[in-house]
Amino acid sequence: METLSNRDIVKAIDTGLGDWRKLAQPMAARFRPVDRVAGAVFVAAVAKAAGDAGLEPEIRWGRGGVDVRLCTVDDATGRRGVTAADLELAGAISDLAREHGLTAAPGEVTQVELALDTADHSALTPFWSALLTGDAGNARGDEVLDPTDRVPVMWFQSTDPHETPRQRWHLDVWLAPEVADARIEAAVAAGGTVVNAAKAPSYTVLADPDGNRVCVCTALDRDGA
Repeated sequence: METLSNRDIVKAIDTGLGDWRKLAQPMAARFRPVDRVAGAVFVAAVAKAAGDAGLEPEIRWGRGGVDVRLCTVDDATGRRGVTAADLELAGAISDLAREHGLTAAPGEVTQVELALDTADHSALTPFWSALLTGDAGNARGDEVLDPTDRVPVMWFQSTDPHETPRQRWHLDVWLAPEVADARIEAAVAAGGTVVNAAKAPSYTVLADPDGNRVCVCTALDRDGA
C-alpha cells in the first residue's frame, strides 16, 4: 500500500479538496444536511460510492452532521494512511454533498489520540491492546489500533525511566489548521497556558491550571504520512 505524505495530502486539499482536512491518520470532512432525509440519502450515496471504489470510509451521522473519515488500512502491517484512491473518493463525496444540498464544515473536524510516556512500549502495548480492543495482537509497533475503530488510537511516547511521579498521559487533539489558533486562545482564556509553541503549527503544548499537558496538533509542517 502506497500512502501519501502529509505535505502531498495538504497540497491536494489546498488545490481542490477544500471540504477536507488531514488529521492524524485519516482525512476528514463534516457535512450538514438540510434535514434528516437528505442526510440519509447522502449517507447511502457515500456508502455506494465507497463500495464501488473498494474502500471502507468511517461514516458517522449525528447532531453535528455527517462525519466522514478516509483512511486505508494495510492488511499486512495494520498501518493506516491516505492513498491516492482516498483522495479520489474524497472528491466524489464532496460532489455528492453538493448534489444533495449538504454544506461542508471543514473547521469542525476533530480527532483525539491517547499518548502514554514509557521507556519500554513493547512491554505495555499487548496489555493496552487487549484492554482497549479485546486482542493483544492489535498492537502495531508503538501504537494500538482498533481495526473496528471503536476507541481512539493510542500511541507510546519514548521517555527515560523515572521513579519520581510525573504526568505520563496526555491527549493529542487534532484540528483543522484554520481553527487551531482560536482553540488555543480559548483554552488559554479558560485558564490554560502555552508550554511550548516551538513546533507550531505542527503541534503546540498546552497545560491546564494543574499543569496537565495536552498537544494541539495539525497536519501542517509534517513530512510523514
